[in-house]
Amino acid sequence: MAASPHSPNSSFRRLRGQHSPAEFAAMVRRAAREIGETVSCDARYIGRVESGEIRCPNYAYERVFLQMFPGRTLADLGFSPREAVRGRGAQRALPTPPVFTHLVQRSKESDVLRRAFMTGGSATVAAATLSLTLLGDARRIPSRAGEAEAAAVEDAVRQIRLLDDRHGADALYRRAAQPLKTAYALLDAGATRQSTEDRLHAGAGELAVSVGWLAHDSGRFEDARSHYAEALATARVSGNAALEAHAFSNMAFLARDRGRHRESVRAAQAGRRAARSLGSARLLALLALREAGGWAGLGDRRACEESLARAHADFARCASAADPEWMSFFGEAELESLESRCWAALGEHARAARHARRAADLQDPHFARNVALYTAELADDLARAGAPDEAAWAGGRVLDLLTEVRSTRIRSMLAGTARTLVPHQRSPRVGAFLTRHAEA
Repeated sequence: MAASPHSPNSSFRRLRGQHSPAEFAAMVRRAAREIGETVSCDARYIGRVESGEIRCPNYAYERVFLQMFPGRTLADLGFSPREAVRGRGAQRALPTPPVFTHLVQRSKESDVLRRAFMTGGSATVAAATLSLTLLGDARRIPSRAGEAEAAAVEDAVRQIRLLDDRHGADALYRRAAQPLKTAYALLDAGATRQSTEDRLHAGAGELAVSVGWLAHDSGRFEDARSHYAEALATARVSGNAALEAHAFSNMAFLARDRGRHRESVRAAQAGRRAARSLGSARLLALLALREAGGWAGLGDRRACEESLARAHADFARCASAADPEWMSFFGEAELESLESRCWAALGEHARAARHARRAADLQDPHFARNVALYTAELADDLARAGAPDEAAWAGGRVLDLLTEVRSTRIRSMLAGTARTLVPHQRSPRVGAFLTRHAEA
């Protein structure tokens, strides 16, 4: 029987069995990846379902749950009919705070939003939709933030990540500035409970990292550095080791992209120190890869190989419930891509191309931005390895993907590939690519 707006969802709780909420959330994320969905499921989401706060999941979660429990309907899982929740007469489970009215309304709009993306809406449309769902009114900050405000901040982080995975950062960065400002205004106002304040610290910090990444990927490096530093400060103030490790991971990545390779090494090492108590082998693997990239930039092959070995050893320990939800992008494809960048920095472009090709082949098409990135890396490696026709083919594939993905970083990489291929422009395939690139 479907749960009422205020009654616990006992049916869903029985399906969880002996698994903890965090373990079950990890199972949900794995099931989502298997069918090409991306959901930011964590223990708190499972708790909201079991308490009856979430009366009906959005379409993404619906597909995942029905995949996990074949033969069952949403009603069998304890959910209410969608029309009863989404219809005009449906009641809200929680009052909507004025400061994040549009953010909380995402529960009503997310299904339409997702369908628009799945049918190939442009990045401009995505940015416009983001403005409708993320812009809070920073002038109406409550005297004390409650659970609804904390949930709205967390939801902003998830929506930004979803949009970035599909469309890249360029169209999103400026739209995301207001939610970040509002999140820190809420944090400054204080919360009704310590647990809520902890959620606000974590949410605001993760939002700062996400907005920093949008700046990073769109070539605004100074803005990115500022946002990452803000996230790190928030982590230190609140004693949040997970947020600290995330901030250091992104700072190491940014330092590598700016050519500050020793800074990249130190940031990655600091991130690993922060992450040791978290129990996430995958997080340690990512930070080892960040460190390897720094060593490669310094030309220290031995240190790079040692870091790569640690990364592979940690990655082989498999995913766990302790893995942060922001790491949904980090699978075998990302590992191959980051190793590819190490070999490219060391001048071994043929070896780098082999890893880049595996990254592009392994990547789930759902992550359109990453498919474009890995293919751009492949094109650049092939061009530098002396395979101009193959490089031109890969570059053409990137141009196809850039009709939906907007990333300054990817465009800059492709421009470098085009310059490398100019001496081979008499080749019909290379000439066609260069002409098309110039027109684009």
